[in-house]
Amino acid sequence: MNRNLVLRLAVVGLLLLLPRTAPAQDKHSETQHKTRNVVLIVSDGLRWQEIFTGADKDLLLTEHGGSWAHADYLQKTWWRESPEERRAALFPFLWGTIAKQGQIFGNQTKGSVAQVTNPYAFSYPGYNEMLTGFPDSKINANEFGPNPNTTMFEWINDRPEFRNKVEVFGTWETFKDIFNQKRSQLPLHVGWTLPYRTPTDARENLLNELYSTTTKLDDEDVYDSFMQVSLLDFLISNRPRLLFVGYGETDNWAHSGRYDLVLESAHGFDQFVQQLWDTMQALPEYKDQTTFVITTDHGRGSGPEEWKEHGEEQKGSENIWIAMIGPDTEPLGERQNVARVTQAQIAATVADLLGQDYHSAVTKSAPPISVVSRSVTKSEK
Repeated sequence: MNRNLVLRLAVVGLLLLLPRTAPAQDKHSETQHKTRNVVLIVSDGLRWQEIFTGADKDLLLTEHGGSWAHADYLQKTWWRESPEERRAALFPFLWGTIAKQGQIFGNQTKGSVAQVTNPYAFSYPGYNEMLTGFPDSKINANEFGPNPNTTMFEWINDRPEFRNKVEVFGTWETFKDIFNQKRSQLPLHVGWTLPYRTPTDARENLLNELYSTTTKLDDEDVYDSFMQVSLLDFLISNRPRLLFVGYGETDNWAHSGRYDLVLESAHGFDQFVQQLWDTMQALPEYKDQTTFVITTDHGRGSGPEEWKEHGEEQKGSENIWIAMIGPDTEPLGERQNVARVTQAQIAATVADLLGQDYHSAVTKSAPPISVVSRSVTKSEK
């Protein structure tokens, strides 16, 4: 494993071991089996190929992956003979829990297609589509500026029952524009902004110091592991009903041509999702009442060079994946031979899970994905 990654994970482990005092919790029924809370989780630029077939041999064992590690280490760590074994090694929580208790779309080798509908297939247009329910051809650059469109998160936050119960955590500074923080007034915890304004203990001081002193790979994108600590801390004293969590390293390492670190960060992402799930399931306000919707903002190209990039010129960048787990999601597992689903459907799906009809209120948005159907076709058995 990369030394820098080992060091960062060790620091995160230390931070998580430092004590935190949880506030007294209100009594709440743990027997309710309907979604009251939704977490939308994104791993930026994580390809469907790795999700469904694991490590790519052509990138894993050749110079095209730009690895600094020894090939025998990479092969031992990530290579298995079958796609099912490889993907389970890379994403043990996704395939050991989510795919068994929920649903996952996007394996094109099995007749399941998930795609973006915007024409650009890069981050800002993808997040806009995901969060508003429709593509906007005017948004054609990551430096576009404040989003003129109202996101579903802003719309939900305007509902009285959700007021001040919507939160955004993301590694990327540009989320301030995507969620139009100035207009929406949504609370955002993004980029390299210090996670604690007034630190109260050694743990918070340490994380603030790491934010201030760590060498940055990207001056707009904090490391996933750093954000994870403040995210879990936040949940100890706050109980949002709608939460966005955006991780960025899978895209950053791909752009850097480091396939070994794409795999390390993808595996780390899976661990972070499990950690978040376990943390929330241990809290009475969330246990058996929370749905995770997990996806990516765009796909990538394929082959020895185009895997590093995405966009109109990289064929296949429109292809994504979408996974869900929660009390209202029928456990159909890996979906096969089903109708195409799109990134634009995510906004209405999240709102629908919270009992809100976003699709009717915003008529140009795509309808929700049906995940509670009780019927299964023969081809899916």
